[in-house]
Amino acid sequence: MPVDADLAQKQWLRFSWCRDRGHLDFVAKADKCDKFFAGDQWQQEDLNALKLQRRPAITINKILATISTILGEQIYNRTECLFRPANGSPAETADALSKVWMQISQNNQLPWVRSDVFCDGVIRSRGFYDVRMDFDDAMQGEVRISQLNSKNVVVDPDAEEYDPDTWADVFVTKWVTYQDIAVLYDEEDAEYLRNKEGSSYPYGYDSIERVRDRFAGQIPLGGYYGVSDEAGVRRNIRLLERQYRQLDKQLHFVDVETGDMRPVPVDWDRNRIAALLEKAGGKLSTIKKLVKRIRWTVTADNVVLRDEWSPYKHFTVVPYFPHFRYGRTVGIVENMLGPQEILNKTSSQELHIINTTANSGWVVEENSLTNMTTGELEVSGAQTGLVVEFRKNSTPPQKIQPNQTPTGLDRVSYKAEEHLKGISGVSDSMQGFDREDVAAKAIAYKQQRGSVNLTKVMDNLERTDWILARNVLDLIQQYYTEERLITITHADATREPESIAVNKVNPETGEIVNDLTLGEYSIVITSTPARASMEDSQFEQALALRKEGVPVPDSVLVENSRLQRRADIIKQMEAQTNSPEAQAQAQLQQRIQTAEAAKLEADVVHTKAQAELKQAQAQRELQGNAPDTSLEIQRMQAELALEERRLAAEIQAKQEELGLKRQEMEAKLALERERHQHEVAQQAAAQHAEILRKNAQPATTNEKE
Repeated sequence: MPVDADLAQKQWLRFSWCRDRGHLDFVAKADKCDKFFAGDQWQQEDLNALKLQRRPAITINKILATISTILGEQIYNRTECLFRPANGSPAETADALSKVWMQISQNNQLPWVRSDVFCDGVIRSRGFYDVRMDFDDAMQGEVRISQLNSKNVVVDPDAEEYDPDTWADVFVTKWVTYQDIAVLYDEEDAEYLRNKEGSSYPYGYDSIERVRDRFAGQIPLGGYYGVSDEAGVRRNIRLLERQYRQLDKQLHFVDVETGDMRPVPVDWDRNRIAALLEKAGGKLSTIKKLVKRIRWTVTADNVVLRDEWSPYKHFTVVPYFPHFRYGRTVGIVENMLGPQEILNKTSSQELHIINTTANSGWVVEENSLTNMTTGELEVSGAQTGLVVEFRKNSTPPQKIQPNQTPTGLDRVSYKAEEHLKGISGVSDSMQGFDREDVAAKAIAYKQQRGSVNLTKVMDNLERTDWILARNVLDLIQQYYTEERLITITHADATREPESIAVNKVNPETGEIVNDLTLGEYSIVITSTPARASMEDSQFEQALALRKEGVPVPDSVLVENSRLQRRADIIKQMEAQTNSPEAQAQAQLQQRIQTAEAAKLEADVVHTKAQAELKQAQAQRELQGNAPDTSLEIQRMQAELALEERRLAAEIQAKQEELGLKRQEMEAKLALERERHQHEVAQQAAAQHAEILRKNAQPATTNEKE
């Protein structure tokens, strides 16, 4: 685009307004928190003063260990995003959307990007995603999720809510090369900016990142000096990228039946809109509606690189704030700065007192030393085995009594450490530093209660996940309109890939299968432990169920174990289970169990028949002896009860015998399975050795030649 000084000046004035009203304060706080996290916790003037006084300056970085524990909590508790149908949308499409989300997450390595954004949040109090479409790898476009440097994101100073949909505007500023501008915007503008010797405005290249976050460390100025630098690598062009809302009458599609409205994409012409209305068969119409649309303006110096309506429904910036109160963001490190400084200063003072105790000084009479000078005594007066010779009849040198350690100085260091634990909410139990005499259950309970202190921090992270999923869903429904083959890799032990077709037209019915562009869906964010932690828990539970007699499959134990090559082991187990030998053994065991059960049932029927026969005989005998039959009846009833108990005992004994035989057969089957695995492993090792031997033969022949 041509040079537009008025629009560029307007953009700069708005940026200056937002920068000077809160953002520079945030940058100063973020820079200090970054330094304390990295261990740079002393101001330079304090270090210079202590060095002149020959006093130590100790740094005991408790912030790094504390924040590492919090980052570990986040890493071991991942979230899963699922889409659920709403307002009659098909459930199959919701499942397809969930798998598309998995594919986008895998392509962008979202778990690692999420950890980086979370790290920015807990250290600086602000972390940001950037979500937009990327057309570098595919003409169809892919959703790209990346991390933004939080110092480069300037938020609307009048904003007071967490969701960016309520912000008026947001700036993203960065330094780029002229080649970046040529690729992203226009070659002529890039060449014009490359040849400019300075800025067209008095503000120059003022930057919020006065100390850049780069591998080079501190670069006070944004420019480059020296003719040796290649022009293609000089990041000396400052971009101001602003996304803001403006009123505009935008054309919308309207569902005649439900009244649902969707904005017409910006790049659709009249013919494409008419074709869609004709295809809908009167179910859709159009209407113009006054809405707040997103305007996207990008400037570099006095050149306007872009000024048009944003193709997206939301800002590309997605924030994360650990604690948020009406526009004020609070992290974790900023409240730990004071206790950390106290700990460093008191520890340095304690070391200084110890040093002065070892070399507190001497009181010497003038010209009384014979084997050294006063200066030499000052230097070596604290050495072990020092011999001091003084003149006869003179006053001997006397060592100055050192100052005693002030009472309570060590308590100040202890209190500072306790303050760090209390402010951060990270206890000794969470860091694994509990005493050895504490019970394991008590440690687990304290770890659980310690995680409660981070509940709000994690809850806001899930809130950010929801906003991120919402923005990605809108991008999917807007840009994933053509037929695509989505391939994902499952996170189980087998790592089996799965492919699913979306927006595919059924040639028989003409309907679109898994049409991602239609329907409304709700977003469900669930927190799940990391796979390593979950596998340990699952393995312990499965093993406990196995010990209790629950028939947990062997594949479940292997899948949730920490064995190497678990997928190969599971496949070998499945192959052995489906082998002819295993099937024959299983059929034999089933026939044995069936025969045992039939024999037991026959014995039970025979025993019952004998009992009924004896009961009938007893009744006939009682009928034949009419006089005084009560005692005889009682005797016969007692015999019958005894016989029933005997039969029940026999049945139980046979059942136990059958169970023992079943266990014996299972043990034999397991032994046979292990033997077969051993033979397979030996064959594989022999084949591998044979391959190595054959590969080594040509080299040996060449050496001989």
